[in-house]
Amino acid sequence: MSNIQDIQNEIIEEFEILGDDKESTIFYIMELGNNLPDFPENDRIDDNIIKGCQSKVWLTAKMENEKIHFFADSNTDITKGLISLLIRVLSERSPKEIIDAELKFIDKIGMGNIIGSQRSNGLASMIKQMKLYALAYQAKQNA
Repeated sequence: MSNIQDIQNEIIEEFEILGDDKESTIFYIMELGNNLPDFPENDRIDDNIIKGCQSKVWLTAKMENEKIHFFADSNTDITKGLISLLIRVLSERSPKEIIDAELKFIDKIGMGNIIGSQRSNGLASMIKQMKLYALAYQAKQNA
């Protein structure tokens, strides 16, 4: 399996193909959200909503074979696409890999310019929540 940096580089290359075409970029992000697996209806509870997001974003995680698997959904297509990018980079990693991950692809693809400040804050909240899950699982491993 590719490491976190390799996957970030793949994403950067994909977005470079789109160039400065903001409309195509947003459409591509929304399309990526369609790749998320179906999110269980019974996980759509307030406890799983990420605080600090303008849209509703549900996120859950489970640990399997020392790796964390993330599951998410959102009520908006663009946010679904954003969380799908984060899952692509961070899912199926060890807690330490997730905690230590520097997500450089976000700046490299100019995500802030594409999605605006409100969604950028939401994106930061998504990353924070994923890292909090990793910290919790790491604590359980070390207990």
